[in-house]
Amino acid sequence: MSNIAIVTGGSRGIGAATARMLAQRGYDVAISYLSNADAAAAVVRDIEAAGRRGLAVKCDAGGEAETERLFETVDKELGTLTALVNNAGMTGLAGRLDEAPAETIRACIDANLYGTIWASRAAVRRMSTRFGGRGGAIVNVSSIASRLGSPNYYVWYAAAKGGVDALTIGLAKEVVKEGIRVNAVAPGIIDTDIHESSSGLPGRVEKEAHLVPIGRAGTPEEVAEGIVWLLSDAASYVTADIMQISGAR
Repeated sequence: MSNIAIVTGGSRGIGAATARMLAQRGYDVAISYLSNADAAAAVVRDIEAAGRRGLAVKCDAGGEAETERLFETVDKELGTLTALVNNAGMTGLAGRLDEAPAETIRACIDANLYGTIWASRAAVRRMSTRFGGRGGAIVNVSSIASRLGSPNYYVWYAAAKGGVDALTIGLAKEVVKEGIRVNAVAPGIIDTDIHESSSGLPGRVEKEAHLVPIGRAGTPEEVAEGIVWLLSDAASYVTADIMQISGAR
């Protein structure tokens, strides 16, 4: 039987790198995207070029009903889910908490925390042996922001990712005897466009690379390697773990 993965927010950055790598490692891959259909289509073409089935589904990760439709579409188009990567997220424009609009905070928590909750719930209902599934693995994309707090940038994002960490640990223990492993990765400064497109911080990677002990920002592919390993059978004894991919920051 095929390994079938969903990567939320898979049209760019870490999500796109992960989707492409999963296809290269033998997975059929569905990605969700919020607005950039052209970027999503390009990722699907790369998945298919690797000889696997690809699917792009427009979905607002923070919406419960939209998330359910995403999973139902994958059921019909690809088959039984075996892997989920909860990658979709956003920060909102950087700034202090006392200056942040309520809609920015709410949108961030919806995408990062509620989105992870809705997708994880849908995945468990399909993977768990309790529901007749054959097991599987979930990897949540957290952030070292949950540990650092991100003062003067986006403490609301850090708070959302702290919730993702708690969800990872609790859910892992809840479903460990039902054939599902749940882990997370916590990236540091990674060279993606989220700093400009979501945070409004062009040039952040170049300006802050010196803060990373290893001396540089990470790449999406370096994070993807960690995600794909956690999904694989090579990590069969690993669950409830939060893997730091941060260059020792």
